[in-house]
Amino acid sequence: MFRRNNVTARIFERQMSNPAPGTSVHRARRFYENIVPSHTIYDIECPDLLFRKFTDDGQYLVTFSRNHQDLIVYRPTWLSFSCKVKDCYADGLPNKANKFESFFTQLYSVTLASTGEFICKDFFLYIEGKQFGIFATSTAQIHDAPAVGGAIQGVPSIEKITFHLLRLEDGVILDERVFCNDYVHLAHSMGGVFLYDDLLAIVSLRYQRIHILQIRDSGNLVDVRAIGKYCHEDDELFLNSSVQVSSNHIENGSQHIEHIPETPFLSGLKQRLLSFIFRGIWNEEDDPNLRMQCLKKKFYFHFQDYVDLIIWKVQFLDRHHLLIKFGSVDGGNTAEELYSLFELFCDHFHSSSKNSSLYMNFISSHSNNIHALEQLRSNKNKATSFPQFVKKMLVNLPFNCQSQSPSPYFDQSLFRYDEKLISATDRHRQSAEHPIKFSSRRQHNILKFKIKPGPEAGTSDCRNKKICSFLFHPVLPLAISIQQTLFFQPAVVNIHFRR
Repeated sequence: MFRRNNVTARIFERQMSNPAPGTSVHRARRFYENIVPSHTIYDIECPDLLFRKFTDDGQYLVTFSRNHQDLIVYRPTWLSFSCKVKDCYADGLPNKANKFESFFTQLYSVTLASTGEFICKDFFLYIEGKQFGIFATSTAQIHDAPAVGGAIQGVPSIEKITFHLLRLEDGVILDERVFCNDYVHLAHSMGGVFLYDDLLAIVSLRYQRIHILQIRDSGNLVDVRAIGKYCHEDDELFLNSSVQVSSNHIENGSQHIEHIPETPFLSGLKQRLLSFIFRGIWNEEDDPNLRMQCLKKKFYFHFQDYVDLIIWKVQFLDRHHLLIKFGSVDGGNTAEELYSLFELFCDHFHSSSKNSSLYMNFISSHSNNIHALEQLRSNKNKATSFPQFVKKMLVNLPFNCQSQSPSPYFDQSLFRYDEKLISATDRHRQSAEHPIKFSSRRQHNILKFKIKPGPEAGTSDCRNKKICSFLFHPVLPLAISIQQTLFFQPAVVNIHFRR
């Protein structure tokens, strides 16, 4: 039975009845159906900043200077002002309320980039329990760098990549980690860097290694291990001892050589991948003749393709398991098998550590939300080719770390919106000329609020392609929309809040 959903009725209901076990947070989140952004300040007076995101607990707004040198952190506040007249809103908000500083208080500004380096504006990871932030700076890419020192061919090089561990409370830089002549995917943490609890995984794409570091409470970055060339801690010792034994055997024999060439072995991780593929194909057939034919067709004919695979992305599933994505290759039914797991257990691919924010557990997916599942099934039914649909769905796996907003306004149990125009995923969108509507999910066709990027009256210049991004506060009815063109014109910043 549908109940009245005004705030007063819900408060009385909360006082007079207890929610079913395990549903208290769900009931509390339904208040957001009534507490929505209802007013917009268009083209607000704002410093020329590069906006990154709110932290998952909502305490900080992370921004960067336009020259990619400085980190500037703000504390979200709430609009407050005094008014002598009887109706303060008769003539709209006072002029001083139309400023960015009325909603955010600057805490500090810290220079992160050293000489020749620039801040990666799309990279930021937040450790909520410790209130630490991880930032990255780097020099320019070298696209035609030679593959020396074990590097793989065709991967660009960056002379210096620096990861900064910073305490967000006061802006103190606690520790740094530098990678030289390497390459790491930094933009939006695209699988190149992944954080789980106090463990940080960094993928060296150029040298095909996964560096695992631990973030101590003291603010130190401590090396745990590196996976790639070697997997177990004693792999290097075992291989070196084997080469030494072979060398002694040759010297004691009838022949003597002055130089022992480097071992032609593949990396430890690649060896284990090949073994896994081989054993999987081996177990498909019991008949020896059919088994050999299957191995020739699926393994030996594609052997070089498997050897050429490279580590592309990585994700922690928990503290003891990593999900690693290698370069694409025709793997038979493997993709469809992975899609089946993805469709049934999507939330397991959205790694959520025990120390993550409570609100992060309410990000809508087709594993926990019937409306998202219906949308997935609809898209699957509309697809003309199932293999192409599977490829499209799996291309983003593993999911980027901290890439989704925990805002309740993206909860598909509460609101309906056009995901082509806006979603919880952190990425730029093509700007819409019309307001983006958020409708009630339980009350059909009841508009709750609208978000319009860009100027209030729109713009008549359709020649410049405009893109927009949205920053939603994880708790408050507060959002920032940023619209910009591709020609470095000043961005239009709007603030949407409940008045």
